[in-house]
Amino acid sequence: MHVLVIGAAGMVGRKLVERLAAEPTALGFEISKLTLTDALEPPVPPSLASISSALTADLAQPGEPEKLITGRPDVIFHLAAIVSGEAETDFDKGYAVNLDGSRHLFDAIYREGQREAYFPKVIFASSIAVFGQPFPDKIGDDFFLTPLTSYGTQKAITELLLADYTRKGIFDGVGIRLPTVCVRPGKPNKAASGFFSNILREPMAGQEAVLPVDENVRHWFASPRAAVGFFIHAAGMDTSTIGPRRNLTMPGLSATVGEEIEALRRVAGDQAVKLIRKVPDPAIQKIVAGWAPDFDAQRAASLGFVAERSFDEIIRIHLEDELEGKLP
Repeated sequence: MHVLVIGAAGMVGRKLVERLAAEPTALGFEISKLTLTDALEPPVPPSLASISSALTADLAQPGEPEKLITGRPDVIFHLAAIVSGEAETDFDKGYAVNLDGSRHLFDAIYREGQREAYFPKVIFASSIAVFGQPFPDKIGDDFFLTPLTSYGTQKAITELLLADYTRKGIFDGVGIRLPTVCVRPGKPNKAASGFFSNILREPMAGQEAVLPVDENVRHWFASPRAAVGFFIHAAGMDTSTIGPRRNLTMPGLSATVGEEIEALRRVAGDQAVKLIRKVPDPAIQKIVAGWAPDFDAQRAASLGFVAERSFDEIIRIHLEDELEGKLP
């Protein structure tokens, strides 16, 4: 089986490839060829070097998706996107990358199938940003899409395209609506949600972090490990059990910023919590105010998708995966 990972240089993409390197049959089949691509050349794990190729590509540019699809990958992980904050501030780039790039990719698959029979599985990284206010106490699987950001709108449109191309028999699509992934490793990015990770990651490294919102802000979370698990499960599952509604809200954990901080206190102590500095940011507060706080993800759970049940667990996963199980 030929696997293509688009967005392989991003955080989730890198961790997905690392998981495939550690568990070559994690997808339920043997990978004979692995193609990794992103705007920057993605790293290739040494254990996969013999079957892998790393490319740079911009899906929004004419001809780029066709180059990737010429190899007729059997499973395509479409993780490429610019994050929420950048999509909101750079309107043109957001639509070019998050929407046009996806449409060009789907069309390239369609044209390849017109030339010769071709029916890959496409796993698309969507987001809970497709939902907007007003919210019920818990957002169920039947809640309608009313995004309140450009990023959410771009993801929602792509979800509709994925469902339609699947309905037409062009590919076998599954949309994974990711919770906010926390704790993200590495340096802060331009995501409006980045502070959720920053206020845990930096204090655990002995560094100051800025909190731009109130502690009573509630949101929906899952760890990077869980996020990778979502994609692997989707790639290996029997999609006939999903039905025509191909976009799934993933399980997660609903918690307030204050509950995050208390979990940090339990795991890392008071000294870590003292490194969080409150600096209100009206722009971030406005974006976050339109985000969904809690979900009832019954469909995904019934299909075997799983996530963490406590923030202590999320923090300990960060310690295990990024800090060798202990604080610096």
